[in-house]
Amino acid sequence: MRTPLNRWAALLLLVVAPVSVVAEPIRIGSKSDTETTVLAHVVADLVRDAGNTVDIHERYGGTQVVWGALRVNSLDVYPEYTGTLYKQIFADRNITSDAALREELARLGLGMTRPLGFANNYALGMKRARAMELGIKNTSDLRNHPKLRLGFSNEFLKRADGWPGLQAAYALPHNDARGMDHRLAYKALDEGGIDVTELYTTDAEIKKFDLVTLTDDRSFFPEYQAVLVYRLDLETRAPSAVAAFKRLEGKLSANDVIEMNSRAMDGDKPAVIAADFVRKHFQIETTVVGESDAHRLWRLTVEHLMLVGIALAASILVALPLGILSARRPTLGRFLIGTAGVIQTIPSLALLVFMIPILHTGTIPAIVALFLYALLPIMANTAAGLRGIPTSIAESAEALGLSASFRLWRIDLPLASRSILAGIKTSAIITIGTATLGALIGAGGYGQPIQAGLQNVDRGEILFGAIPAAVMALVAQGLFEVAERVLVPRGLRLTPSM
Repeated sequence: MRTPLNRWAALLLLVVAPVSVVAEPIRIGSKSDTETTVLAHVVADLVRDAGNTVDIHERYGGTQVVWGALRVNSLDVYPEYTGTLYKQIFADRNITSDAALREELARLGLGMTRPLGFANNYALGMKRARAMELGIKNTSDLRNHPKLRLGFSNEFLKRADGWPGLQAAYALPHNDARGMDHRLAYKALDEGGIDVTELYTTDAEIKKFDLVTLTDDRSFFPEYQAVLVYRLDLETRAPSAVAAFKRLEGKLSANDVIEMNSRAMDGDKPAVIAADFVRKHFQIETTVVGESDAHRLWRLTVEHLMLVGIALAASILVALPLGILSARRPTLGRFLIGTAGVIQTIPSLALLVFMIPILHTGTIPAIVALFLYALLPIMANTAAGLRGIPTSIAESAEALGLSASFRLWRIDLPLASRSILAGIKTSAIITIGTATLGALIGAGGYGQPIQAGLQNVDRGEILFGAIPAAVMALVAQGLFEVAERVLVPRGLRLTPSM
């Protein structure tokens, strides 16, 4: 016999269960390239059709960034390639089979689908006319042409399965390979700026720019079968989502992917391309709601302002007292300012990547990195402004018996206010510009269209993020000039007459 208490418990479960599903969306990520971004939207459509909510984190960055996000539970699933897992992520494990690869992933709490049906392999490529002119057909033929100009993506230049390993395997004499964005490398190849670059065999640019793929005659590159890598706890947390994206296994042909990449290169949105694919192959109807440029600009502006505002406010709260301390304790001050200076020398992208294992991905690591970058100008200018106060003023204040706190707030800080504001203004401008890199780890802001534009060589998309960022910096500069008129004592603003 069911008691009233049991009936209420059953009703409570009916209410809470759907809420719990909605409260924990399936987090789907992609690398910064177009192909995995389209695949992420395909996965999202299948997972939504199974009744799950979805949160897409597209164009996160390079392999290590997205892999790190999966490891630290900032993502649930993303598209990857077996060759990358073998040769880059587990390069030191000497894994030679998919079964061993699955075991290694399972030790990390991760799983891998069966191949999706296509391979996107590495190869070196040249303009067809240039290759025929020099008689180059195989990768080994490059040894006879040491003066060829090579340009590769920055990731390929560093990967174990990229240029370092390839150069050693073929004993290639070229030591001046340039690093550049992958899409820009295609452009440089087409315009004659370089002679050789790496290709992904499903890239639409191979046909568009009439490129020839050099034969890997020493079989250096492994097979890069497309798979989905996911967190194993998803099998118990959202089994319907796992079943949904496993429907992709064996369903994607190389021609399908090349066609989708071609559409993306022509300007079609990844969400639209994905919707057409699942409609054709899975009979799933999805509605792609377009975002107006005005709404998108507003959303990006709010995201960027949040990154800049929180980071700058935190840096002022920390750097101002440290600057005061540095002025009063010179030895300690040299250490504090020196430490902030060392942080400033770390490349911003590297600092963002360092934050991922500690703070995951998204806005928090981006804000922390921006906060660290903003410390030095405020701290140094505060210390310099206070140290620049004439000794006679300090002696007069002491003779009058003024307390230390009164002197600080009513005399020292007002006299140093111009220098302090200059430091805060410098930090604000730096933060606005550097915040565009936050998009590489899913923090949003103006960096999103800049990153997408770089990937697709779309100047309009790049300008959609770059121009508002520049305008924001100019507005910030104007606001600080107004603040100087209000906060800096009038006598300090007067220009001496000649």
